[in-house]
Amino acid sequence: MILKSKDVLGLKDMTAEEIGYILETAKTMKYILASKNKKTPHLQGKSIITLFYENSTRTRLSFELASKYMSASAANISASGSSVAKGESLIDTGKTIDMMGADVIVIRHSMSGAPHLLAQNVNASVINAGDGMNEHPTQALLDMFTILEKKGTLKNLKIAIIGDIYHSRVARSNIWGLVKMGAEVSVAGPATLMPPGIENLGIRVYSTIQEALIDADVVMGLRIQLERQKKALFPTVREYARFFGLDDKRLKFAKEDALVMHPGPVNRGVELSSKVVDCDQSVINEQVTNGVAVRMALLYLLTRRGSGENLN
Repeated sequence: MILKSKDVLGLKDMTAEEIGYILETAKTMKYILASKNKKTPHLQGKSIITLFYENSTRTRLSFELASKYMSASAANISASGSSVAKGESLIDTGKTIDMMGADVIVIRHSMSGAPHLLAQNVNASVINAGDGMNEHPTQALLDMFTILEKKGTLKNLKIAIIGDIYHSRVARSNIWGLVKMGAEVSVAGPATLMPPGIENLGIRVYSTIQEALIDADVVMGLRIQLERQKKALFPTVREYARFFGLDDKRLKFAKEDALVMHPGPVNRGVELSSKVVDCDQSVINEQVTNGVAVRMALLYLLTRRGSGENLN
């Protein structure tokens, strides 16, 4: 099997079969990460460029490490330190990178649709590392990989996503992916942070965190994205934490073995209490490791398109 597109722009248009193929490939990459020698020749001779117009720690670093673990030539471009600061357009920047022989361009941008625009104008494969309030497909893939690793399946699991749903590209990608893989998804958050019509995506919407948590197999907290809010959408952070923060008491509404997840960075005491972040059910740190494995899988699969080569 191969990925249908040369790019990974979102999970909305990706099939369940493709998602499953990526997650299966990530298992092999996880073995490489667990080994003492994290150096393989899988991407030898390939060039990976990360182009970030927004700040990032986990996503950017995990792509860079994924590239280097598989022997690719990796370089990073930040908007503030490039010709973008001189007024160069995204398309011109992309074409410049393309003409330098890049095989994959990983882009994070504040505008929804920016990776799609770039992909239409370059020969290199483009991976969306987060675009505005649209999607963050690699985060959702690592989330699904983490759940699959712990629960053995995604089908029929009850997943509760809590917090700033409206501004969250992570929530959107997870909803698209999890529903396609057969999970039952519920969301909860303040009415002002809930996108209109989101229930049409095949999920359940609750006004209280307790309702969404009942019998949940997985609880996913989301960061309040104040940087994307043009106006105050809730009275205070303290009041948000009081009504929608996940603490150890509220966690008891979920199943006893429910996983606790968060895409990071976590605002401790706001969306999750420190006690929940550090509890035995938390897999937040494992999500970081799995992020490298999933991104290794994506880089491998995209650079092997049409070659007929299988991962040994």
